[in-house]
Amino acid sequence: MSKLKALLLTQGMHGMVSQVEGLAKALNLNYKHQEIKLKKFWNLIPPFLTPISMSVLENQFIFDSKIIISCGRKSVIPSLALKKKYKEKIFTIHIQDPKVSLDRFDLIICPEHDNIIGNNVIKTTGAIHYLSEKEISKENNYLKIDKENKKIIAFIIGGPNKYYTYSEKEIHFLFNKIKSIFTRDKYKLVVIPSYRTPSDIIKKAYNSFGHDHMVIKDVDKKAYLSALSISDYIVVTCDSTSMISEAAITKKPIYVAQMKPKKNNLRFQKFFSQFKQLNIIKDLTDKIDLWSYSKLDEVNRISPLINEKMKKNGII
Repeated sequence: MSKLKALLLTQGMHGMVSQVEGLAKALNLNYKHQEIKLKKFWNLIPPFLTPISMSVLENQFIFDSKIIISCGRKSVIPSLALKKKYKEKIFTIHIQDPKVSLDRFDLIICPEHDNIIGNNVIKTTGAIHYLSEKEISKENNYLKIDKENKKIIAFIIGGPNKYYTYSEKEIHFLFNKIKSIFTRDKYKLVVIPSYRTPSDIIKKAYNSFGHDHMVIKDVDKKAYLSALSISDYIVVTCDSTSMISEAAITKKPIYVAQMKPKKNNLRFQKFFSQFKQLNIIKDLTDKIDLWSYSKLDEVNRISPLINEKMKKNGII
C-alpha cells in the first residue's frame, strides 16, 4: 500500500520545518515542503483579518495531497483556503496557535504552555520535532573529537527574537560564564550555531572558545546531531523552546542559559517550569550536576492519536 501524500506548509524556519517534518515522518507520510510567502501587504495583517484565498500568496503551488500539516502564522491562510476548496476530501493539521477559530482545522497540535483548549486540540510537552535517537547516533563520529578524558559540552546557540535581544553585553557575560564554568582542563565545548544565530555572535564565539574548544562556524545539521550524540551535557540558550525540546530526546542533562527578556515571556516561563518539574532542564548556574529523566518523544506518542482521528474522518 502506497503512503498517503502530505503537503508541509511553513515559512521555512528551522523550528517550524522540524515540527511539520517530524510529524509527517511519525505518521509515515510521503511528504513535500512548501515555503509560504505572503504578498507584502498581507504580511502585516493577522490571519483572522486576512481573506481565505490563495491570492494573498506571493508564490502559487500545485496541490496534490490528502493531508496538510502547517506551522506558523503565514501558513494558516493557504491551509484554510485549500480546506475551503476540498472540504472533507483533505485533512488539515496545524501546529501551534493559528490565531483563528480552532475548529477551522481538523486538528491542532500545540504545546501545553500555549494554554489552548478545544475538542480538536492535542497537547504536547514542549515542541514536537524531527529528531530521533537513531538519526542522532548515526552521526556519532562526524565531528571526530578527541575527548582527552574530558567531558563534552554541546553549547547550542539560538538567536534574537521578539523576547530576547542577544545584546553585546549579555553575550559577553554569557560567554565568560561558560568559560569560567566549563574550564578547558575538565571540559571540551562544541559550540553549535543555529539558523537564527547572527554572524557576529558566531565570530565572537570563535574568538572566545576557538583556541581551546571546537566552534562550528556554519549551520551544519550533522555537526548538531553529532554534538548531541557525543555530549555529556547540553547547554541551550533560553530563546528556543524547539531546540530545548529536541535536546530532550537524548535523556542527557540540559542546562538553559537564561538571558533577561525584553518583554513579558510568560509562555517561556511556563515551558521552563514544566520542563524543570519533569527534571529535564536546570538553569545554568555555577554548579554542575548529573541527573537523568525519561526521554521526551512526543511526536511518536501523539501519532497514533492522529491516525485514529484520520480513520474516523475516512482519510485512511
